[in-house]
Amino acid sequence: MSIAPLAAVPSAHRPAVVFRGRIGRDARSGHYAVPHRYRLHLSTACPDGLRLAVGHSLLGLDGDCPVTLLPAVPDCPGGGHAALRPLYEASAHHYTGPALAPVLSDDWSGRIVSTHAPEILRDLDLLRHDGDARLYPSGLRSVIEAVERMCAQGIGEAAQRAGRAGAGADERAAALDALLDTLGRLERRLSGEEYLADDRLTAADIELWVSLVQLDTVHRCHLDAAAVHRIAGHRALWSYAGRLAAHPAFGRHLDLDGIARRHHGRCQGLEAAGAAVQILDWAVHAERATDVFRR
Repeated sequence: MSIAPLAAVPSAHRPAVVFRGRIGRDARSGHYAVPHRYRLHLSTACPDGLRLAVGHSLLGLDGDCPVTLLPAVPDCPGGGHAALRPLYEASAHHYTGPALAPVLSDDWSGRIVSTHAPEILRDLDLLRHDGDARLYPSGLRSVIEAVERMCAQGIGEAAQRAGRAGAGADERAAALDALLDTLGRLERRLSGEEYLADDRLTAADIELWVSLVQLDTVHRCHLDAAAVHRIAGHRALWSYAGRLAAHPAFGRHLDLDGIARRHHGRCQGLEAAGAAVQILDWAVHAERATDVFRR
């Protein structure tokens, strides 16, 4: 297992190290792809935690890899979770950083395998033995990775810049243009299609859906009403988001109250008029997904 420093990321909300063990990848670590050995620790109010919860459900791993849910708002100084402290201390000698989620742990050793969410999502695929469900199916990885980059840069980062307090008008306008361009390209890709890749649910759909959840529940609060109306004009994209929200693997993990509390606890930006313009009624779709799951 590798433990890498995060010196380049000077944030109080990041740990001093990131754990990057890989299931089935590192012979020295002994992290082989066997059921009933690994455990996920996550909060679905966190985008990374929501991605992992959805992927875990799509893969049907409830019996093979249990999930420990954590509070939406971390309960320790520095953004950490008290419940994760023993895992961090067992995995890094004299660890003093915050015990952040998400975490993939090894129940056999009581130590952390990984805290790197993108790699955890990829490795969850390895815990499936029937070959039926795959988040990263062979032949589609390049497409999925392209969508992941588009969502990270063209939606998440662009939306943050467009609503950043203290940014100049030209900077915000350029960021909004980049956001709308990305949404337009994804809208065209989804025109007449149910999913993003090969007419099947993949990690690309998880990434885009979580990005749209964040855009409507978090980033929208810092945009003006005109910008939100332009974002909402991508009808195919938001119809797709609503369909997935009604899917039990997606919508039942939506913790709207938790997302709001996490946002208010971390955000230092100013609320704008777009906060009053909700794009999608996520609660209705989430309730439908929960009803389907309970049946």
